[in-house]
Amino acid sequence: MNSAKLRNPCLWLCLVGILLAFWQISATRWVVVYANGERVAMTPAAQGVPISLRFIHSVQKTPVIENLAVDSDVQGLVLHSTQYQSFGVGLPFLATEGEFSMVGDTYVLNHMERRVPHLVLRTGVGTQLTLYLGYARREYRLYERYAPGTPIDIRIGRLKDVI
Repeated sequence: MNSAKLRNPCLWLCLVGILLAFWQISATRWVVVYANGERVAMTPAAQGVPISLRFIHSVQKTPVIENLAVDSDVQGLVLHSTQYQSFGVGLPFLATEGEFSMVGDTYVLNHMERRVPHLVLRTGVGTQLTLYLGYARREYRLYERYAPGTPIDIRIGRLKDVI
């Protein structure tokens, strides 16, 4: 490389910019969704980034929506609320679990504030497991792509830890 190229400030600024971009990407935390070890989706993680799960309850055969978000430490998730249409086994209802109300024909349990470091779910026969990720609520119909019993893993971490 000749000395004229080494003294070019534009070249140095570009190199510094590229290095800063790589550093920023590697330092950013990400929400990453895996299915059977394959990366399905990822989005930058920040406090409050929403994640919703919709599925058909395996016993009640009615829809359930669970609303989570990235926690304040950007280390895990917080389950904020659950919405469902029938009482039964596996569905929360106790006053100690949150603030219970009814909205139309839907039961809502708000302010649950359950912290979870990560989620491992499984697709099931007839459960129609669907994920909505990020503020854009991008939809992933996991039940259409993966066979029943497929593990679905939702984690938060730095790029080097989650890829």
